[in-house]
Amino acid sequence: MNGLLVDDDELFAQTLQRALARREIVTQIATSAEVALQMAKTSAFDFALVDLKIAHDSGLQLIAPLKAMRPGMRLVMMTGYASVATTVEAIKRGAYDYLVKPVGVEAVLRALESDPEAEPEPDAGSGDAMLPLNRVEWEHIQQALRQTDGNISAAARMLGVHRRSLQRKLSKRPGN
Repeated sequence: MNGLLVDDDELFAQTLQRALARREIVTQIATSAEVALQMAKTSAFDFALVDLKIAHDSGLQLIAPLKAMRPGMRLVMMTGYASVATTVEAIKRGAYDYLVKPVGVEAVLRALESDPEAEPEPDAGSGDAMLPLNRVEWEHIQQALRQTDGNISAAARMLGVHRRSLQRKLSKRPGN
């Protein structure tokens, strides 16, 4: 298998690249969206692991061009800023899977090797459990940020909170 790893965190990318190489999976690293697109033009990748936030770019914007260049490529989004809104958006745009960082090599392998036609396995603990209030608030903030293209001041106005309050809330990412 041959893949493209798009992440501006070079240490994370190199660590993941070495772990995949131990399993005989070759990857090339791109630290920007522009480099990723150039590499995809010249190499036939089987998959792409794309970070949601690549410096000042969004990994979501890479999905369509990468899929257009390589229709059979399996594209997996990775992020440390997971939200329901970005997950849904990534899947709508054509991402095969969505992994939350820190992500281990085993989770990446499961995403790359799973059958796209298989039904997802039900989550035994998800029945009637409700999301914690701080997680719902986080999702709501992420939706406002998406609608304002990441503009914190505009998102704060939309949410009816002070910009500094919103920045404090963003610095306290809730657990799952």
